[in-house]
Amino acid sequence: MKREIVKYGNPVLRTKGKRIAHVDERIRTLALEMLETMHAANGVGLAAQQVGEALQLTVLDISEVEDRPSTLKLNGNEVDPPSAMPLVLLNPELSLQGDRIFGTEGCLSFPEINAEIERAFSAVVRAETLEGETVELEASGLLARALQHEVDHLNGILFIDRMSSVAKASLSSRLKKLQKETQGR
Repeated sequence: MKREIVKYGNPVLRTKGKRIAHVDERIRTLALEMLETMHAANGVGLAAQQVGEALQLTVLDISEVEDRPSTLKLNGNEVDPPSAMPLVLLNPELSLQGDRIFGTEGCLSFPEINAEIERAFSAVVRAETLEGETVELEASGLLARALQHEVDHLNGILFIDRMSSVAKASLSSRLKKLQKETQGR
């Protein structure tokens, strides 16, 4: 079942997610619904907060993006990123590596808003799977950017918080309008 994506202005987007102690049927169903929702919206990542659940759960799938390459090491083994998709990550812990670079980002909770955001070129994430295994992902390119974006969401940080003050100022009226529409619901 597809879920509604929470838009900017909803307080759940600013809520740090609760750690998931054990995977039950509710968590499995939520993960599947999040994947369906993300794919239907043509997104590459979705955090639980974006469907109204303040939990440490995110889904990612970069397999359809061909113009922004990625690399991936899964538990130390190099793998073709699309072959490892989709990813369902619980309680992810992020560490950043390499130079910081700017890249275009959007967010499903901010329709039709994009900005240049500075992120680390590569990232390492330790997380749990729905099967209870611990995995380590070392990623670069789009996947590293998406992981950083989604882990931010899980901690109540939005991509607008990472924008330059100039970019944020130029989007100010659009952000206020979106926030007002969301809170008026």
